[in-house]
Amino acid sequence: MLKTFLEGHDKYYGISDILRMFYGVITEDRENTCVNAEDGPDMTLVNTLGKDGRSVTVVKESGKKYLFDGPVLEPGREVKRSLYIALTDITGQKMPWGCLSGIRPTLVASEEGSAGELTNKYLVREDKAALGFETAKEEQRLLELIPAEDLNIYVGVPFCPSRCSYCSFISQDISHHMGRLGEYGDALEKEIRTLAPHLNRRVSSLYMGGGTPTVFSDEQFGSILDCIFDNIKIDPECEVTIEAGRPDTITEKKLDAMRSHGIGRICINPQTMRDETLAKLGRHHTSADIIRAYTQAKERGFEVINMDLIAGLPYETGEDFVRSVEKLIELDPGNITVHTLYKKRRATLTREMVLGREDDRGDIDAAVREGYRLLNEAGYHPYYLYRQKDTGHGLENTGFAKGDTGCLYNVAMMSDARDVLSFGAGGMSKRCFEQEGPASKHRVERCPTVKDVLTYIGCSEEAARRKVLFFEL
Repeated sequence: MLKTFLEGHDKYYGISDILRMFYGVITEDRENTCVNAEDGPDMTLVNTLGKDGRSVTVVKESGKKYLFDGPVLEPGREVKRSLYIALTDITGQKMPWGCLSGIRPTLVASEEGSAGELTNKYLVREDKAALGFETAKEEQRLLELIPAEDLNIYVGVPFCPSRCSYCSFISQDISHHMGRLGEYGDALEKEIRTLAPHLNRRVSSLYMGGGTPTVFSDEQFGSILDCIFDNIKIDPECEVTIEAGRPDTITEKKLDAMRSHGIGRICINPQTMRDETLAKLGRHHTSADIIRAYTQAKERGFEVINMDLIAGLPYETGEDFVRSVEKLIELDPGNITVHTLYKKRRATLTREMVLGREDDRGDIDAAVREGYRLLNEAGYHPYYLYRQKDTGHGLENTGFAKGDTGCLYNVAMMSDARDVLSFGAGGMSKRCFEQEGPASKHRVERCPTVKDVLTYIGCSEEAARRKVLFFEL
């Protein structure tokens, strides 16, 4: 076991993040001011923050010291950096994003004057530094298109026709809960109708996600759209996106219902274009189904279609991922989002299947770089980016767009700089209050909705009333 003792600070969260990058499961022992890595070597480290603001990490057994010979960072970042330097030497591994462990590396990038500063200060690999810096500029441009006084709305549908093996989402398998799906739709409409009369703010963007919103029957899906548009004022300028997601749930009637409401943005998410992988993951559709749904949507005039891929899936190689990227580029959707597989808490995939570095799937890091190169060559540019804990190969999730088609809701939601009103089970509403200093710094207050679907069905009106108070509507 590797033990890391903290001296002169209490930055347990950051220390745990860095240890988790290298060793996986981490436990805090605050009584002894220590963080433990069960899978680490038998070694003791001491991570100290000095009075001069500089951090030093020392190997207790050998006395070897690790520190950064350069500008000092703020304490939370400084202690992570010295520990990261120590662990790269101990393990022989370097992470693509260096000592940046947060969800939004673009937040740090926006504070710096160049990509080189990310490499020099935070030891970020040069290609990731360039990606972070470019994406940060585009995120900020899109964010400025969303007035701070506006609302951004999320409508959540936590149901899918089947559960993918990589997912731990609260989705319900409707093969066993078809009746509950109908009740959920009714409860969702009730929440919307209860809250909508109190809305007195313009809506900049509305995103219906899940789960798979198109899992409803044609009739109930149309009813929910009618409820949204009949009760919430949606200006023609408002960006509306529907996450159709699974092509096996997309029907011509649902596409027609969306277009009749003027909706021009949808997501059709293959995750991979390899049929063998789709079957093993538990997705009940083929690549031909994806192309069918995409073609039907294009024929109906949807202006922007987003398509998701996941890099690092089990059952396929990095080369398979690159071939999926090539096939999507041939389709020419407006947006392509590349996710890297990460270990979700309740997913059936094991930690080793997600995070294992020694495997026969090839170099996933190199495959992602090649995928990005192909996307850039085809005219796509990154517009938003985030990272998740326990992501394979230390990588990230990046949304790419052609032209000015980046999704405003994605930027608003990820930025923590714009208010989001969320309907549905498991939704998280938030208010963002600007503070003095950089524009990206906001104080955020959150209002969660109960995750359990059955509980939500019985209390959706109460959830609406809580949000009326929360937003002071």
